[in-house]
Amino acid sequence: MKDKNYFVQGAIDPVFIGEQIAIHNSKYSIGAHSIFLGQVRADEKVDKHVAGIEYSAYGDMANKAFSKIREEAFEKWPLNCLHIFHSTGLVKTGELSLFVFCSSGHRKESIKAMEQIVEDIKHKVPIWKKEIMEDKSVRWV
Repeated sequence: MKDKNYFVQGAIDPVFIGEQIAIHNSKYSIGAHSIFLGQVRADEKVDKHVAGIEYSAYGDMANKAFSKIREEAFEKWPLNCLHIFHSTGLVKTGELSLFVFCSSGHRKESIKAMEQIVEDIKHKVPIWKKEIMEDKSVRWV
């Protein structure tokens, strides 16, 4: 069985986020949604500002890591659903590159799960970031 693809090309559209939330209106056992949105900052590095980040990943390995994070989250917390979307390609400053959406019957479980899920994504998923500076120079992160 092929692993699910958790990647979207380019920035994550806020309209897409709204549509994903709306899909859950008919799931009446859900009492809480936790949403994490990762946004590209205009950090200043060596007197230059970041204009965007180009994300890349070894897709198979990264998708397996995302799937494992999902499995572990469902084992640890009573979640109704968990959705993860991460950008590949260029995401400009101010745009969204990560959307994590988890739902449960109660807020405490949803909030605790979200905190761990985001940390796991940061530390366990092989995603590379190349900062594109305002002068078009590049800096690997």
